[in-house]
Amino acid sequence: MKYLSIVIVALIYNWTAIAQPETIFEKANELYNQEKYQEAITAYLSIIEQGQASESVYYNLGNAYYKMSNIGPSIFYYEKALTLAPNDADIKNNLAFAKNATVDAIDIMPESIVTRIFNGLVNLFSFDTWAWISILGIILFVILFILYYYAQLSTKKRLFFITSWIAFSIALGSVFLAFKQHDLVTNTQYAIVFAQETTIKSEPNLRSEVIFELHEGTKVEIKEAVNDWRKIKLADGKIGWIPVADIKVL
Repeated sequence: MKYLSIVIVALIYNWTAIAQPETIFEKANELYNQEKYQEAITAYLSIIEQGQASESVYYNLGNAYYKMSNIGPSIFYYEKALTLAPNDADIKNNLAFAKNATVDAIDIMPESIVTRIFNGLVNLFSFDTWAWISILGIILFVILFILYYYAQLSTKKRLFFITSWIAFSIALGSVFLAFKQHDLVTNTQYAIVFAQETTIKSEPNLRSEVIFELHEGTKVEIKEAVNDWRKIKLADGKIGWIPVADIKVL
């Protein structure tokens, strides 16, 4: 009966989600508050299937999976929520709790101060925001240069000249950071381990040597794909091959 009720809930929400995604979200929240976590998950997933995903849907999905002790899916959807709302404190906090429940303890490779500052600057804004800053910088440069051209006093000409080139430099820097940010997002692919336990191989085949093991919830970076295998890299620098069925790409 339990599984029958889940199927019925799925059918109802899939039928109504197209017309009323907000209503489905509210009902999913009610199910969550009633501790009917599996039914809530079904409802949230139906919203995503209709292309109505948001940080709130992903965040609540993460919460529901966490309540059911499904650490891999909970981390996966917290990460999805964080990509849409990178500064949300609640998402970061719950993601940290979920990561604490994972088996694997991965030490992050230390970065140099210069690299850390540069990466922090690149990730300070999204690609679109950096693009808008560059556009505003160019507009400001043009305005200040015109003011410089028509200014009569030498002090004003000097001020407009210097500030115009500062604006131009900011615009160029923003373009550079926008492309670095875009390159980071498009060329870096992460995944979450969904298997309870999986062995990482030295080569993309079952006959190769096992070099280490990973468990549910661990985040990995995908470096290469060969058939049904993915070459992954951990935060501590370890590299190996994992079956694609054991991970879910973010």
